[in-house]
Amino acid sequence: MGERKHFGGATTGRLLDAARRFARDARRRARPVAVAVAATGGIALAAVLALPLPGWVSAAHAEVAAADPIDAAMRACSARADMSSTSGQVQCMDTARAAWKGATDIAYRQLTTKGPDARRKGWEDSQKRWSAWRDAERPLLQAVFATTHGTAYVLSQADMELQPVRDRALMLRAEAARTDSVNTPPGSPGCGGDAQCEHAEFDLNRYYRRLYVRMPARSRAVLVRAERAWLAYRDATTPLVNARSRLDLIGARVATLKRLSETVGND
Repeated sequence: MGERKHFGGATTGRLLDAARRFARDARRRARPVAVAVAATGGIALAAVLALPLPGWVSAAHAEVAAADPIDAAMRACSARADMSSTSGQVQCMDTARAAWKGATDIAYRQLTTKGPDARRKGWEDSQKRWSAWRDAERPLLQAVFATTHGTAYVLSQADMELQPVRDRALMLRAEAARTDSVNTPPGSPGCGGDAQCEHAEFDLNRYYRRLYVRMPARSRAVLVRAERAWLAYRDATTPLVNARSRLDLIGARVATLKRLSETVGND
């Protein structure tokens, strides 16, 4: 089958220079943690932490990485000598993912118990679409990582299952705090002429097409379903958030598609 277009709109431009700047900042924050983890036995997860933080995250998200108790607990878990195996490191990430899911649920309840009815219903739809996307994304990750071999890819898959849950929790926390603010800025449906957002949409299409071409033919339908589900999540969520959160959401997907396109077939 030939190359297929992404389902979203596309414009010209590039977002990667901005992404690289954030990645550099993330590396600076992550490197001391990685060294500490390695020194105490958690070598496998240290290799993941030494990389740029997965997802196209904002500076605010990077700062949370150094301070949130869930992240601190994951690092402490990974540093234990009895958790230094690959399975132990994956267990640490799975435990963190469950904790972030709990944080997501708490922030979601906060959002849906205050504010105008239309906004609460908007968040209910966003959560429904997010859950549907996560269900569709798991088979995509399994299909991609089935084409790889090695311990690093086992850790990478666990990390890619963790990060979207963490991102969702941080978004909902931020939006709950924003709803509490007297000066709540309006939502941002679509890109609304925002050049960075339009550039992000261009890269979204570019890496989707690259991943589609590189996927085994039998697995391309899984990618199509996952991307349709993500687009439905995006369209339900972007009218509810500000421009910064909208860009973080799209940018995280850009980084995921890029990472998967560089992973598939690495056996």
